[in-house]
Amino acid sequence: MPVERTIAEELGVREGQVKAAVDLLDGGSTVPFIARYRKEATGALDDAQLRTLEERLRYLRELEERRTAVLESVEAQGKLDDALRARILAADSKARLEDIYLPYKPKRRTKAQIARENGLEPLADTLLADPSHDPATLAGGYLNEAVADTAAALEGARAILVERFGEDADLVGSLRERMWTRGRIVATVREGKEQDGAKFADYFAFAEPFTRLPSHRILALLRGEKEEVLSLDLSPYDGEDGDLPGENDYEQRIAARFAVADRGRPGDRWLTDTVRWAWRTRILVRLGIDLRTRLRQEAEDEAVRVFAANLRDLLLAAPAGTRATMGLDPGFRTGVKVAVVDATGKVVAHDTIYPHQPANKWDAALAGLAVLAKKHAVDLVAIGNGTASRETDKLAEDLIKRHPELSLTKVMVSEAGASVYSASAFASQELPGLDVSIRGAVSIARRLQDPLAELVKIDPRSIGVGQYQHDLSELKLSRSLDAVVEDCVNAVGVDVNTASAPLLTRVSGVTGTLADNIVAHRDANGPFRTRKALKDVARLGPKAFEQCAGFLRIPGGDDPLDASAVHPEAYPVVRRILTATGGDLPALIGNSGALRALRPADFADDTFGVPTVTDILGELDKPGRDPRPAFKTATFKEGVDKIGDLEVGMVLEGVVTNVAAFGAFVDVGVHQDGLVHVSALSKTFVKDPRDVVKPGDIVRVRVTTVDVPRKRIGLTLRLDDDTTPRGGGGGERGERTERGDRGGDRRDRGSRPPRQDRRGGADRGADRGAAQPAANSAMADALRRAGLTR
Repeated sequence: MPVERTIAEELGVREGQVKAAVDLLDGGSTVPFIARYRKEATGALDDAQLRTLEERLRYLRELEERRTAVLESVEAQGKLDDALRARILAADSKARLEDIYLPYKPKRRTKAQIARENGLEPLADTLLADPSHDPATLAGGYLNEAVADTAAALEGARAILVERFGEDADLVGSLRERMWTRGRIVATVREGKEQDGAKFADYFAFAEPFTRLPSHRILALLRGEKEEVLSLDLSPYDGEDGDLPGENDYEQRIAARFAVADRGRPGDRWLTDTVRWAWRTRILVRLGIDLRTRLRQEAEDEAVRVFAANLRDLLLAAPAGTRATMGLDPGFRTGVKVAVVDATGKVVAHDTIYPHQPANKWDAALAGLAVLAKKHAVDLVAIGNGTASRETDKLAEDLIKRHPELSLTKVMVSEAGASVYSASAFASQELPGLDVSIRGAVSIARRLQDPLAELVKIDPRSIGVGQYQHDLSELKLSRSLDAVVEDCVNAVGVDVNTASAPLLTRVSGVTGTLADNIVAHRDANGPFRTRKALKDVARLGPKAFEQCAGFLRIPGGDDPLDASAVHPEAYPVVRRILTATGGDLPALIGNSGALRALRPADFADDTFGVPTVTDILGELDKPGRDPRPAFKTATFKEGVDKIGDLEVGMVLEGVVTNVAAFGAFVDVGVHQDGLVHVSALSKTFVKDPRDVVKPGDIVRVRVTTVDVPRKRIGLTLRLDDDTTPRGGGGGERGERTERGDRGGDRRDRGSRPPRQDRRGGADRGADRGAAQPAANSAMADALRRAGLTR
């Protein structure tokens, strides 16, 4: 079946839609461009459908490449007949193709191959076809210099049959699926590892069916095995079936496949033992490897999906906008780093204050901040949520109380990835005169102004709003996260006259070199006045202009349309609309009544159909509309500063910091995030926590449990429900291996070099084992702050 037809059936769309999208992708068009500006060609496939299409296209093309290689290999061996060719051509997955190819795959000399070379294949064939022969007697006729006795002859014949049974594609495929639906994973603690591996205590005696294992639990089990704490066994049984001779359903299926049955004939017992040997030494081992791979792949797919969804929510968080902002990067001994940026994000002042222990220069710090705030007309105070964040939040609160004339608003901001940005080559280029520690304060201020514009400067994996990201396939994770960033940037649009090179790089059709060229042209010639002027940028040819022009905005330029999402190629449509309405462009933009009275079909033509004209009218109604929500802040309860201040029953306002498969983490201002278990998110069943909350949401929660020694907080969104949620703040099985603590035990960064992890990694984001896979990960921070670690 053609690739396009296969994808069309999977997506439930027409084959022509898929073919058009494939042609555009092959022609160099990006998913955001196709989704927005080529709706007529694709039948209005949206970006989610196009991303799925792109992924499946890659997989199916890799499958076709592998299929061609397999056909060539088998044909070169002289073994490719019409039936085998048909089976290979019909294989609909890589796993199925490899099953079929296995008997023909070049391999090292096996016992079966040696036995064939010694002339024993006729013996194996005869015993399988006619069990009335006595194996020992029949084997006596196959002795030679290489086969010393009947035992050796029968051993060789058995090796041939075991290989044959284990390489039967249909049989192995059916057994694999049966084991997947009926089997389970069994975990036990390794001897002597009980204390060192305490964080995996939930799995010291654990068993669960494959089909019921959530992704985070699979990854926790695999990590426990990797750290040599757990032993894992993939059992083909669900716990109810036995494993006694004569009761093995898998062996019975193998026997039935090859017509082996114990009817009292001389060869029946030998063949039955051969089936059992094939199952236990070859097929079961292979299925265990296959299902382990499948478990990991499915867990990775789900973890990547969660990571990508959380990243999307974080990037599309509400921007505070063009408001002068003061960034505070908290610290104790090394002080609080202060950076003031103006409405455009330009650094206008910086300082270091020492309000906390051991210096305790509280009043001096307040005075310094007040001077900076007044001088630069600061509107917002962004406070990093790291060490000393709550104490620094009190400082900002005191500043607001003492200087109400400043009209300041304070906001707690995630500093995940700030240290990665501070030490990056781009930060050195962007802020060459600033110390690394001050750059972190700058990043904190800017990410409050515009999270998207600032966070694109950081590797998405360092932002870390996922689970077990360091256990995932780097290629798979990178592809997914890069796609999310690209979609988010293009959904919002970019001001070409203020965007950084990293932000421009994420625009459709703009490469790293082209982004640098745009910035260089802007610096040399001043702001762009029109989109058309982009064509003067070095290496920005017609194709690149086609891809990027609609996403690059020029507010206040010569043409009002250049500030909108209307693509320059569609400007003639706007001119036709103006002719029909008899007005000018400024009068039409934002005139909802006039625009809604127009019929899109009246302005459609062979190039721009109704979908595009509809989009144009919508854009003229609200040009340059930002899809992100309005900016608002949470208010932490006064007097509740540490976990010991919490009481069961308290209703608090907080910010969702992360969402995992098992629930959501909420910052209520006490250094440890509380866990709202998935069962406490709603009174109705919740399949995906993100259906209820997303990172950045401001929510009201009730405290259900407080465990001060273990730093665990249980929360619920069910404010009028007195029942304690399942998990009770302690977390779902498996969460305890993905943790961190933003509070007391995190060392003060200051201006010292990046902290060394216990395995020698220099970066704060380095994997520190099961207890902390990424110190700069928001997920790790959330788990630590929730107290879900020991």
